[in-house]
Amino acid sequence: MSFRLGLTGSIGMGKTTTARFFSDHGCEVWDADAAVHRLYAPDGLAVPIFREKFPDVIENDQVARHKLRALVQTDATILPQIEAIIHPLVKQDRVVFCEKASAAIVVFDIPLLFETEANKEMDAVACVFIDKETQCHRVLDRNEMTKKQFEYILQKQMPNNEKCALSDYQIETDTLLHTQEQVEIIVLDIRSRCA
Repeated sequence: MSFRLGLTGSIGMGKTTTARFFSDHGCEVWDADAAVHRLYAPDGLAVPIFREKFPDVIENDQVARHKLRALVQTDATILPQIEAIIHPLVKQDRVVFCEKASAAIVVFDIPLLFETEANKEMDAVACVFIDKETQCHRVLDRNEMTKKQFEYILQKQMPNNEKCALSDYQIETDTLLHTQEQVEIIVLDIRSRCA
């Protein structure tokens, strides 16, 4: 049976890059954000549900994330409704992935790991972190959201220092080399624990 490592951290902390380094070490990686993209894409399982409940967010037969973000910011009651739709579908996607996974270590890249209590399904948790200024620069440099949208997302997430405190491993993503070194240490530690 595979060792399940949850990988978490707030937006812009470096989860995607860190997950890639775990993959380089032979770990299989499941990405929650990629699962959401699949669910929102044409023929995605979430599309008919959103078409019925929130028809204004459908564009080109898929859920338009920018329209969804705008909707959430105009009405505070919308987010819990969206979460009630998407979280069970994401969990279902993760279960299907688990059934097919064969690597000794499987990494689950889940931004809302603690918020959704997915940490209870993990054997250990690693949390990425970086200083707030670097985090802000990373997010805004992507040109995918405004500073106001970024701050709104942060308000909805557990503070990253709390995520780190609850985690078995902490990974500082200050440089690529330092991140790679920390990932290697974690992989070796898990392999020794499983031996």
